[in-house]
Amino acid sequence: MLAIGGLDPGAGAGVLADARAILRAGAFPCAAIAVLTVQSTSGMRAATAVPKRELLAECTEVIKNQRVRAIKVGALGSDENARAIGDFLAIHRGLPAIVDTVMMPTRGRARLLEERAVTALRDRVLPQGALVTVNAPEAEVLTGRRVTRLDEAYDAAQALLRLGCRAVLVKGGHLGGPQAVDLLAFGSRVIELPLPRLRLHPFHGGGCILASLIAGRLAVGDESELPVTERAIADAVRWAKKLHHVALQNARDVGGDLRVLLP
Repeated sequence: MLAIGGLDPGAGAGVLADARAILRAGAFPCAAIAVLTVQSTSGMRAATAVPKRELLAECTEVIKNQRVRAIKVGALGSDENARAIGDFLAIHRGLPAIVDTVMMPTRGRARLLEERAVTALRDRVLPQGALVTVNAPEAEVLTGRRVTRLDEAYDAAQALLRLGCRAVLVKGGHLGGPQAVDLLAFGSRVIELPLPRLRLHPFHGGGCILASLIAGRLAVGDESELPVTERAIADAVRWAKKLHHVALQNARDVGGDLRVLLP
């Protein structure tokens, strides 16, 4: 499985976190670095996008020589990279792509996706996704709509589906209420996935882990189900959420201010 994203030297987020989740799902992780960061569990200090040519070379080398069965997309850094990965996913449309719309770090001022790249992410990358995973603040940026309640999350999911992706998971961690309710939307069909809201020590890498658990699960699925079915996506999301919820409760203190997840 190929994970495209940022390199976090502290390993709490980015492709090193992706690799932990992919291994937990039973798949073999490969990684293409789109963004180099100066980062630890105390936050992100700086981020530098890898040039488009190098990013595409990384992706192409892995796809050409190894049996990639799913792609996970995380931080892309630049507008140029977002456009390039959108085109790359279109070429390899037979492989399910899980797109995690990473824009900002949990802590730090540097961006993981430059502001002018949001349009390319929305118009070029998201339409190629078998599943797009967004938290409420990311959904607000991508749709231009307020997303603070469950009904607003429903509307945001439909707006994102209209961009062309097959399915959308709007995560409910930033919404109010005693339960954290994620919404998994396929067209007019919306599945509510509630779990008890947890009181947690600050952590990072949660979005990376969840999206990569889903992608890894799809990568080890039945080869006869390519392209993946809605049922396969829903089953992978449910499986991933259970592991993710446990990992949140058992987030590891490895030093610094933010804990990390070990699914």
